[in-house]
Amino acid sequence: MQSSAIFPLFYIPPVSYITALKEQNFSISLEKQEHFPKQTFRNRANIASPDGILDLVVPVIKGSKVHKPYKDVKISYDAKWQRLHWLSLQTCYRSSAYFEYYEDGIAPFYEKKYDFLFDYNLELLNWIFKQLKVNPTINFTEEYFREPEGLDLRDSFSKKTIHSFQTKNYFQVFSDRNEFIPNLSIVDLLFNQGPQTKSYL
Repeated sequence: MQSSAIFPLFYIPPVSYITALKEQNFSISLEKQEHFPKQTFRNRANIASPDGILDLVVPVIKGSKVHKPYKDVKISYDAKWQRLHWLSLQTCYRSSAYFEYYEDGIAPFYEKKYDFLFDYNLELLNWIFKQLKVNPTINFTEEYFREPEGLDLRDSFSKKTIHSFQTKNYFQVFSDRNEFIPNLSIVDLLFNQGPQTKSYL
């Protein structure tokens, strides 16, 4: 039986995504069968850097001209993106209040090689749930429906509009030089707010 709300599965997703999960009491369906859309948070995340928003992109293996289901999209390791992402997280958040608190837990995601993007993102999401101390109920779509029953959030959280969402301010690294940037990756909130993240949400 499919849950009423269908979500996309993102790479270390933005704060509003986790907020939307909470509104569904963390009982959701994740879309697994869709043709993989480009230029979305399915393989990218935004973090705070000294110069503002920094994009982290997980490269995927280019398939044939036939669209691939998300569940079959493979991660490319032609470039050393794991090292780059981990160095970026360390450089940007080493001075944050709680980076060291989460460091040992998240580091393995930048050491172990995963074949499929969906599996990688799912394990990261489960790690986030663990930090928030929530027990989600997750189902997976078994086939793709253009107009499914229930709440369809697969095309929400657009990369172009994500930072226009109004959220409560919290202290961010580089706040001395940058204005508050809403709706960055959930790791921005975790590294800056730590265990208070759940009450912020």
